[in-house]
Amino acid sequence: MTPAEFRCYLVNRDAEKRVTAEVTTLPLDRLPAGDVLIRVQCSSLNFKDALAASGRPGVAKTYPHVPGIDAAGVVAESRSPQLQVGQEVIVTGYDLGAGVWGGYSEYIRVPAGWVVPLPQGLSLPESMIYGTAGLTAAMSLEALIEQGITPDRGEIVVTGATGGVGSVAVALLAKAGYRVAAVTGKPDAADYLTQLGATTILDREAVNDTSGKPLLAARWAGAVDTVGGNTLATIIRSTERLGCVTASGLVGGIELPLTVMPFILRGVKLVGIDSAEYPLARRIALWNKMAKEWRPEKLELMLTRVVGLSQLAEPIREILAGKIRGRVVVKVES
Repeated sequence: MTPAEFRCYLVNRDAEKRVTAEVTTLPLDRLPAGDVLIRVQCSSLNFKDALAASGRPGVAKTYPHVPGIDAAGVVAESRSPQLQVGQEVIVTGYDLGAGVWGGYSEYIRVPAGWVVPLPQGLSLPESMIYGTAGLTAAMSLEALIEQGITPDRGEIVVTGATGGVGSVAVALLAKAGYRVAAVTGKPDAADYLTQLGATTILDREAVNDTSGKPLLAARWAGAVDTVGGNTLATIIRSTERLGCVTASGLVGGIELPLTVMPFILRGVKLVGIDSAEYPLARRIALWNKMAKEWRPEKLELMLTRVVGLSQLAEPIREILAGKIRGRVVVKVES
């Protein structure tokens, strides 16, 4: 029986832009309209969630707001013939945790077109080790494969390699047989990245060229960039002929200081990764690969910690400061 109330991590911002957050109980009718009601077991912590939880502009459309762009749980009510009560499911991206109250809640209500059936080979907590970060990394690997970047082409560089997307990208690429150069600003992260499958560890200054040269020595067959800014520009200028670079992050800035030379002289491809609105059918196919042939041997290596709703404040501060390695799973179910 569906309860009349639910617990959630509620963030508010007043007229003076002062932000408060608390775990509270609300009536179920506060949830938005939707085809499917899901009892959430767990979620995860992403940079976007931390921005929403801190009242930063550009994520939450209105306040009060419940963050959480990821959720994994069990269908409690369904008006969709494709989704049955009791079925285990995943929701990542779309407008969850942005325009619609998100996964830091015992219940969410969403459109059926947002819901992915949990694939065989993954548990609900394991799916949140992946979360949006994992889907983004899988989309990046998919893009490299679609552009003909096979393991025999050469090394793949991953920037921001200790972050959520970067960690999963290193592990997925290594599982798929690629040699991976992992870039990090954390000197103590070498063992962690090596365990994930990286064969080379680079300091982030190695991919921060400020010379202004339109082309640099060709080094990478492909890249998964999670940083943006001058780091992305350096990677593109260092990519080999007919290589491919995927871009999914902007913590290094939204400007891209480079010329067209890498594209017209080397045929480098730049592929943007937008996991929020990725089509459902392709999303389901990738989740199945992440559960089976692309699944890293030690998925749990990326799990930094598990926290409850009442323990979110500290990891939110840490992820905004760039101090979290790997993935944080949020245990929602009491």
